[in-house]
Amino acid sequence: MQTGLYVAVSSQMALEKRMNTLADNVANANTVGFRATEVKFNQLIGDNKPAKVAFVSKGEEFINTNNGGLNQTGNTLDFAIKGEAWFSIETPAGPALTRDGRFTLTEAGDLVTLRGYPVLDAGGAAIQIADGSTPIKVGADGSIHQNGTQVAALGLYEADFSNGFTRTDNSAVIPNTQPEPVVDRFDVGVMQGYVEESNVNPVQEMSQLIMVSRAFENITALMRDSEGSLDEAIKTLGGAK
Repeated sequence: MQTGLYVAVSSQMALEKRMNTLADNVANANTVGFRATEVKFNQLIGDNKPAKVAFVSKGEEFINTNNGGLNQTGNTLDFAIKGEAWFSIETPAGPALTRDGRFTLTEAGDLVTLRGYPVLDAGGAAIQIADGSTPIKVGADGSIHQNGTQVAALGLYEADFSNGFTRTDNSAVIPNTQPEPVVDRFDVGVMQGYVEESNVNPVQEMSQLIMVSRAFENITALMRDSEGSLDEAIKTLGGAK
C-alpha cells in the first residue's frame, strides 16, 4: 500500500480547506462586522505496522474573535458592539448572530438590517419603535430611549462556536449551540454612531493564501513523482527474470 500517497492526499484535503477559508476571508476584508474564519488541524496517527504514520485531520473551523476597527459614522441607527457579543437578527435560515450593526427603520417602525431582516431583542422578539420620527438614543446596555423613556432594547447575545456554525447573509453566523442573552456583563456594550469593520488583515491573509497555494502545488508534484517511481518499479520488477 502506498502510504505516502495517502499522507499526501490528506495534506491536500487540509490545504484545500484552508485555501477556501483564506479566499473567503480576503473576499470579505471590507465587509462590515465580518469575523475571519480560521482552521485548526490535528495530527492523526494511523495504525500502520511496523511503523505508525501521521496523517493530517480534515480540520475544524473556528471564528477569529479579535475585534475589528471602529468607524464613526454619526448615524443614529448605526451600532457597534464593544466586547465579545453579537446582535441577533431573524433571517430566512432562522435566528442568526451578526456584528454588522447598520440598522434602519421601516415605515411601520420595525428595526431591520440593511437587507430587511428584523433585529431581535433579548427575548428573541422583533424590535419595533412606535414613533419612527422621533430620534432615538441607545445606551451602552442596548436600551433604546425616546424623549427620555425606554421604548425597546437591542438584544446582545453570546454563543459557543466550538461545536460548529453556519455562515449566512449580513455577515451573520448560526451557531450549532443555542446562543444566550448577555446578562450583567460590564465588558460588553453598544456604541451608537459607529460600525465595526472586518477583522480580516488582507495583507496577512493574501500572504498565507500564496504560501498554502505553493504548498498544494509542491505536494501535487510530489505525488506525481511518487506515482512515476511506482510505475517504473512495476515495469522493472515485471521484466525481471
